[in-house]
Amino acid sequence: MALFSKVLVANRGEIAIRVFRTLRELGIGTVAVYSEVDREAAHVAYADEAYLIGEGPPSESYLNQERIFEAARRAGAEAIHPGYGFLAENAVFARACGERGVVWIGPPPEAIEAMGSKIEARERMRAAGVPIIPGVTEPVGSAGEVRRLGEQLGWPIAIKASAGGGGKGLKLVRGPDEAERAFESARREGEAYFSDPTVYVERYLEDPRHVEVQVLADAHGNVIHLGERDCTIQRRHQKLVEETPSPAVDEALRERIGAIAVEAARAVSYQSAGTIEGLLSREGEYFFLEMNTRIQVEHTVTEMVTGLDLVREQVLIAAGERIALRQEDVRLLGHALECRINAEDVSSGFLPAPGTILRYREPSGPGVRVDSGVVAGSEISPLYDPMIAKLIVHGVDREHARRRMLRALDEFVVEGVKTLIGFHKALLMHPCFVEGATCRGLVESEWMASRAAELENGQPLGALDAGATSVREAVRAIEVEGRRFEVRLLRPEPAFAELARRRRERTRGRTSAAAGMDAVVSPMQGTVLAVEVADGDEVEAGQVLCVVEAMKMENEVHAHRTGRVSELSVAPGEPVKTGQVICIISAD
Repeated sequence: MALFSKVLVANRGEIAIRVFRTLRELGIGTVAVYSEVDREAAHVAYADEAYLIGEGPPSESYLNQERIFEAARRAGAEAIHPGYGFLAENAVFARACGERGVVWIGPPPEAIEAMGSKIEARERMRAAGVPIIPGVTEPVGSAGEVRRLGEQLGWPIAIKASAGGGGKGLKLVRGPDEAERAFESARREGEAYFSDPTVYVERYLEDPRHVEVQVLADAHGNVIHLGERDCTIQRRHQKLVEETPSPAVDEALRERIGAIAVEAARAVSYQSAGTIEGLLSREGEYFFLEMNTRIQVEHTVTEMVTGLDLVREQVLIAAGERIALRQEDVRLLGHALECRINAEDVSSGFLPAPGTILRYREPSGPGVRVDSGVVAGSEISPLYDPMIAKLIVHGVDREHARRRMLRALDEFVVEGVKTLIGFHKALLMHPCFVEGATCRGLVESEWMASRAAELENGQPLGALDAGATSVREAVRAIEVEGRRFEVRLLRPEPAFAELARRRRERTRGRTSAAAGMDAVVSPMQGTVLAVEVADGDEVEAGQVLCVVEAMKMENEVHAHRTGRVSELSVAPGEPVKTGQVICIISAD
């Protein structure tokens, strides 16, 4: 069957460029879409043609189905690839593509619907004989029901949004006194992120490994798996480091969980690339967790050890072709690691750190791959995911890959925003990672925050961090006693230096005044999702005051002292800025 002449990618950033590269190799024209915020984005410049689809907020641009279809019509695109996130697992959009004569490069909408509801997916897997984590396969309607299930299943338990994924709508409940808040929070996140507040409950496994299996399936009944990926290193139930093969999986276990993944895909008549996610307990039990009906962020490590291009396979399957490989043809060679380079501040609990990238240099060399969507001068917007790039390496074995990753991290330079580069260096040098352990408790520890800050080579540049967006750079060499040293001088352009000075003065004034008034300020720019207190309320130190969403993450703002709330200035749905006063907490 003939391939497409032109494909639109309904996404942005690094995944859009990743898909464009494969399309170019196939001789297919590339079409980008972009929001007002992304006018100067790298993915826009890379594509053959690009179309503006709306304002910055995703609901007005990357989630606006009609504007994406209009861009496809204007471009004459025959197919749409959704990447991941946004509309990638939207069955309504997938079905609408077929109705409008546009090929959807992804699984059938029926499979998306079946696996999109975690409750329905659990029931289907149970009926198909696939092991699921003990819990319910129907919605939970109250905090009281959560408490009852906790007593039945044993604490701790997990409340999960039925339509959730990526850690959204997942709340750990360690005892009955936490049920009310966790139940309401999980429902709120489900509604906010997936327009579905439905939640369910399952047993919480202590310190499991997160092991997922990559599958490929075509329209001719062929289904194969491409081995497993270990995604155990996470923060807030969101992945940070991925690798394949898993340090905890041997050939016998790989064959067993691979068979489970193939059966799970067959149970929903799956087509395209997909991932069966599961949890591997300390006792060696493997449980189905969910199916991601799209290409994964971490698909890259599977590509490195198999030699396959998974996006290419997606395109060929969508065009009606058969998978060229049989299961016995799949070979996993060497070891691959991926580190997500996000704009986050590890010292502040992995809070998003939007801003302007002032200097950017990617690593290279043998076995090193970088999938990125930025250049020097790119803006990391608080409206979208904080990912800057994905750094992937391949080695002959795990230790070789680990050392290669450390070398590549040393070469990676991102200045102007805080990143996870220092965190990844600290993690990969820690004995728990060297040994292939789960590193439970390490990721969000005070030690890690401190060590990551020491190793971070992308620290904001003093005055530049206060608002400069343009710099002049000079490199000077001096020799001291015959040894050469290199000194790099960065100066903001005059106009930006003045802007930075004024912003520093305003920030100092605001901080000083806030400290004197016992003010609670927002630690990040974002949107208020919920307010838990009212003027006049008595609160305890550490009590949640409000919840702020920033860059697809929910962040709780806590009381710094015991006292009475006054001058509450935020409400659900309102935007807040970094440093904005939320309320005053004064002693009686």
